[in-house]
Amino acid sequence: MLTQVPLRAAIGVVTTLFASSLALAARADDASPWQRDGHSAVRLLAGSRSGAVLLGGIAFQLQPGWKTYWRIPGDSGVPPRFDFSKSDNVEAVTVMWPAPLKFDDGAGGHSIGYHDQVVLPLRIVAKAADKPVTLRAEINYAVCEKLCIPVEANAELGFNSVASTEDANLRAALDTVPKPATIGDPNPLTIRDVKRDGPKNVIVDVAVPDSRNVHLYVEGPTPDWALPIPAPVKESPAGVKRFSFELDGLPPGAKPDGAALKFTLVGPDKSYEFNTNLD
Repeated sequence: MLTQVPLRAAIGVVTTLFASSLALAARADDASPWQRDGHSAVRLLAGSRSGAVLLGGIAFQLQPGWKTYWRIPGDSGVPPRFDFSKSDNVEAVTVMWPAPLKFDDGAGGHSIGYHDQVVLPLRIVAKAADKPVTLRAEINYAVCEKLCIPVEANAELGFNSVASTEDANLRAALDTVPKPATIGDPNPLTIRDVKRDGPKNVIVDVAVPDSRNVHLYVEGPTPDWALPIPAPVKESPAGVKRFSFELDGLPPGAKPDGAALKFTLVGPDKSYEFNTNLD
């Protein structure tokens, strides 16, 4: 039996399919294909094209029970590494890091990173604002359950959209990046003080409205510093959650006096980054 479709309805179907295909094409243009391995996938995201400074992202998906690492991995693990040097019309790329989580590493310590999925925002500076930008990334990272597996991926993406379909995702990822702060700021969650306690120990006092889900991480002035994760101190002053860590993991010949330290303070709703020089 042959069924006739009215011409107006047929045109409507074709128009809908054409609009859907355009939307899919735009969405494909705003994200590179997923590069998959056995336990994870990674791809690039492109924000809207306007001016010489662009917003992009590196999106990771992880299988349940698997994790990947922050820029410092904690007591064990491998931090991700990115190479954008083969990009076209790109002057500089800055990777921004959402607030991480702390995990038991299975060996009595803790690692720092992400599970399920995460987007690392990218601040991309074009050499020429009026010329095409193509971002090419060599991505090296590790995924871990009980054992760690290294992953290498290569991704490429042009920045073409006036209004990218990934803008909302990238803005949401930016909101999870710790905000710059100054020690002693009058925020409900802040670092109140950093002080030496003898030659090797450092005490950090954190003002907290609720100390149950507050974590503190510390980094040295260069990536080859491997400072331990600050640990909560049992006895703390009222309204303060006190952390301490030892000045271990310094590179050969490095001195802690005057060293530039970065602290990342992660609470249940907000997170902040603080820079200070160690007395």
